[in-house]
Amino acid sequence: MLAARVVLLLAVVWVGSMWTIGYLVAPTLFATLAESTLAGSIAGRLFRIEAWLALVCGLLMLGLLRMPGAVPEEGRRWIRYIVLGMLACTVLGYFALNPFMAELREAAAAAGGTWEPDARARFGMLHGVSSLFYLVQSLLGVALIWRLR
Repeated sequence: MLAARVVLLLAVVWVGSMWTIGYLVAPTLFATLAESTLAGSIAGRLFRIEAWLALVCGLLMLGLLRMPGAVPEEGRRWIRYIVLGMLACTVLGYFALNPFMAELREAAAAAGGTWEPDARARFGMLHGVSSLFYLVQSLLGVALIWRLR
């Protein structure tokens, strides 16, 4: 019983923070702050925290799912697949793509804040792919909460 409650709590923390940062806080930063560079910097830090939180929550959930009674036996396999899918989205969307995006941002900053057209296009493409992973992870989060309840 305790394991089931901890699994649900981890899912709510993970998915709730992901939705809050991605769909409320980040857009509000860009809408409120006059300097988009500052908004991007703050949002980037929040997404880094979110990525690490996702890893911790996801790995803890996978460990707890091995315990009897953590989730009903008939739903265990699907919940495990959903958590693994969400973790894959985090790893690919943040840890794999973000270093390339950071490199492009640093190159633009070193050039006095001016972006090369190719670099801007590449950054936009990487940002779009990263956003797609975030959307998929968000939808998997809906499925996770739905399955756990």
